[in-house]
Amino acid sequence: MTVRQSPSHTKTPPVAPKRPHRIEQLGRVRVDDYAWMKDENWQRVLRDPKTLRADVREHLEAENAYAKALLAPTEALQAEMFGEMKGRIKEDDSSVPKPDGPWDYYVRYDLGAQHPIHARRPKGQADGEQVLLDEEAQALGKAFFQVGAAHHSPDHALYAWAADEQGSEYYTIRVTDLASGEALGTSIESAYGSLAFSPDSQWLFWVWRDENARPAKVFRRPARGGGDVLVYEEADDGMFLGLGVTSDDSHIVIGVGNQETTESWLIPAANPTAAPVVAEPRQVGVKYTLDHWTDRWVINTNADGAVDFKLMVSTAEAPAKANWREWIAHQPGRYITGFQALAGHLVRAERVNALDRLVVTARDGAEHEIAFDEQAYALDLDGGYEYATTLTRFVYQSPTTPRQTYDYDVATRARTLRKTQEIPSGHDPARYVARRLYATAPDGAQVPITVLMLKDTPLDGSAPLLLYGYGAYGIAMEPSFSIRNLSLVDRGWIWATAHIRGGSDKGWGWFLDGRKEKKPNTFTDFIACAEHLADAGYGTRGRIAAYGGSAGGMLMGAIANLRPDLWGAIIGAVPFVDVLNTMSDTTLPLTPPEWPEWGNPLEDPAAYDLIAGYSPYDCVSAQAYPPVLATGGLSDPRVTYWEPAKWIAKLREFQAGDAPMLLKINMEAGHGGASGRFDFLKEIALDYAFAVWALEKGWEQA
Repeated sequence: MTVRQSPSHTKTPPVAPKRPHRIEQLGRVRVDDYAWMKDENWQRVLRDPKTLRADVREHLEAENAYAKALLAPTEALQAEMFGEMKGRIKEDDSSVPKPDGPWDYYVRYDLGAQHPIHARRPKGQADGEQVLLDEEAQALGKAFFQVGAAHHSPDHALYAWAADEQGSEYYTIRVTDLASGEALGTSIESAYGSLAFSPDSQWLFWVWRDENARPAKVFRRPARGGGDVLVYEEADDGMFLGLGVTSDDSHIVIGVGNQETTESWLIPAANPTAAPVVAEPRQVGVKYTLDHWTDRWVINTNADGAVDFKLMVSTAEAPAKANWREWIAHQPGRYITGFQALAGHLVRAERVNALDRLVVTARDGAEHEIAFDEQAYALDLDGGYEYATTLTRFVYQSPTTPRQTYDYDVATRARTLRKTQEIPSGHDPARYVARRLYATAPDGAQVPITVLMLKDTPLDGSAPLLLYGYGAYGIAMEPSFSIRNLSLVDRGWIWATAHIRGGSDKGWGWFLDGRKEKKPNTFTDFIACAEHLADAGYGTRGRIAAYGGSAGGMLMGAIANLRPDLWGAIIGAVPFVDVLNTMSDTTLPLTPPEWPEWGNPLEDPAAYDLIAGYSPYDCVSAQAYPPVLATGGLSDPRVTYWEPAKWIAKLREFQAGDAPMLLKINMEAGHGGASGRFDFLKEIALDYAFAVWALEKGWEQA
């Protein structure tokens, strides 16, 4: 197959050849002209990108060259923005140490380093550092390097860490003897980024990924090396696996679940080689997480119609639902997002109307609340290692306020500021204003919008506006502080985040109203936010940059098809746009686990028709689209590289206007883009420079 393309120094877009591929499914027929972009041996490509089929590589490289040529006038702006973002990072930054027994554990960066050092020092001392893992040294000479999990053993003698060196999310786990610095045993290959030591430090539990990149089995091996023993095998391809230990070190927990159903399996710490026992068997639509609080189990669940979750307790050894009793009742609109157990107190995190708060409950039932009074802010628990303590930790931030890390004594209510995020190039919160607005969706729902802008930015529609959205999997878009967004806001842009349905910003019901048959609410919510902002003078229709990634990239594709007139630019980062084909391919890593989110178009005709009605790739039509930038990663197992590649090819084919369609594929990374903290910023700077270029219509000159 020959890919028609132009030399890299020209500004003529590549023309992807059409090779019709007929697909018949549930009595329905569709034709995919660009199915050839999917390498038949994609599993091998994930592990070794050099094996990518030659014609596909040629096309992707031609797309990269075209995007680079067209965006050449923005290179100075990209460099300037990257310099600004980097200048807001304290290069030799370090985390607030977390105490555990005789040690304080922390991570820190050397000047200029892309990756951190994991270290510890004797508790309460400033000297005596011991390096546990030097990521920068491990990453030397590698195009990609990312640590997914790293834990010290409870006896402080070992350090286990999982590293991905391809972006494919296949991890290699290694264990280091901290006394000698030597690696113990053989490394573990084809692992998932989840691991746990048994509380006696004698065993290491880890998760194996199968040939389709799905977490499928849990193994146990001696912590200092030895043979692996199968502990648990998941028969359902639609479930993810995770590992943990209860706060009081009484049990090892195997977590099983997807977006709508969960299950926990328990292994007593006193007998870590025992077979796991299920806490409460899975029931479709019921989610629960649990922790052991010395003499009882605490369970956070949506069982029995508790849409926004409730807390239950059980004193039974095996906390089956029959033994649960209500402790914190369900309250509609108050979403209990999680909790932390300390010996004498329990701290729960709640979200009400897209604002976070923490509630401390003592064993005698007395409660008090931790909250702040800004219009929009994020408040997150950042629990430590110790159980027999009255200290917890939380992080407060807002769009105008850098991260502040507090230690909080749950008994005395004393609040100690341990660290404020330092912005070396300077940051004056008084220059900015953050606001909370509400847009009315077509069905009357009130959709929150968080806005960040300079105080003197005019509200007459003249300011360029960027609207960001995600809206999937129950993930909330926290109104947090971003060193990146300021590079647009300081140029007079308004940054707005749409807290649309599909996320849990207004509770779990907000998520349920944006999934499966209600998925279109996500798209119409986002459009309603854009319309509201334009009506209120925060922007102008046709001059709004829309931005989203992954499932938020699917949002970008949908709103491009529905209302292309609203946008002056669309940025889809690793966009999940080929929804119908992906949800019909059971070999892909995330397909069975994501049927609860989108529906199963292989077996359910209604799900097929619903997805076909909004799938961005399938719904591209002959109309004038705004400029589009799609990005991807060659070894991405979540949103495979061919999704943005096919989307851009089809957009270019059907484009009725003159605006360009650009594709940028990172040939050495996966879903999260570049792994280094600075290299990642270069990719963000490219996105932002594209937005400026598109709204200023630099493409007309190109």
